[in-house]
Amino acid sequence: MNPAQRALWYIESHLAEPMTLDEIAAISGVSRFHIVRAFAAATGFPVMRYVRARRLTEAARSLARGAPDILSLALEADYGSHEAFTRAFRDQFGTTPEAVRATTCVSHLRLQEPILMDSTMLDHLAPPRFETAKTFLVAGPVARISCDNGAMIPGLWHRFQQEVADIPARVGQGKNQAAYGVCCNGDDAGNFDYIAGVEVADFSDLPRRYGRIRIPEQRYAVFTHEDHVASIRRTANTIWNQWLPASGLKAADAPNFERYDETFDPSTGHGGFEIWLPVRE
Repeated sequence: MNPAQRALWYIESHLAEPMTLDEIAAISGVSRFHIVRAFAAATGFPVMRYVRARRLTEAARSLARGAPDILSLALEADYGSHEAFTRAFRDQFGTTPEAVRATTCVSHLRLQEPILMDSTMLDHLAPPRFETAKTFLVAGPVARISCDNGAMIPGLWHRFQQEVADIPARVGQGKNQAAYGVCCNGDDAGNFDYIAGVEVADFSDLPRRYGRIRIPEQRYAVFTHEDHVASIRRTANTIWNQWLPASGLKAADAPNFERYDETFDPSTGHGGFEIWLPVRE
């Protein structure tokens, strides 16, 4: 099994027990940095949000069957109090535990069923080349991205196309100027900053509305994505859940990015690009 599959097995088989992200990562055989990204790439969910949604779903079913003690359900779902459980339940379903118990029905709730892993990986992933990139600076439009709002990224690139000429101190011009989609400042919930930008010489005159990132010197595994840009998730899933665990390498806790050169056509999404994954021994 790949890391995401191991994580799903552990979550579903220990749903009624306390669990932490570190424990899930250890069972999956990878670091917490790796499992956060691998799980999101495979399922579209942050790890611990999925755990919470599954526990609340099972609690809702118990309530609909008439469970008399809400505090016991709260403790089983790893909440320390009735109040904390009720807040989480309302955030998840838009109603209270008492209301679900009174209606004895969950058909109106958006339940989180167990995810069954399917063959969302590529049949063949071309082996990467390895490069050590020197330190460089990237600036451009930025947004905070989570697993469920990744649809914001195409709009960010549309904004980039409209505003790239306004970004000062750009390195290179026209067709010789590569564009970068940088994923950085990630957290354990699977959120990260995405910068659609270009390399710049410095940040001194950069308007505040733009994101900025200094990418340090780092060794990278560089993958070529030749299909339409919309299929990038399958490639990312294959990299994180198949290639990386089998490679003997570890993901470095550093920005990863896509690199788009003159062969990529932003109007059609065709032309291919590269995915640069930071790695270490």
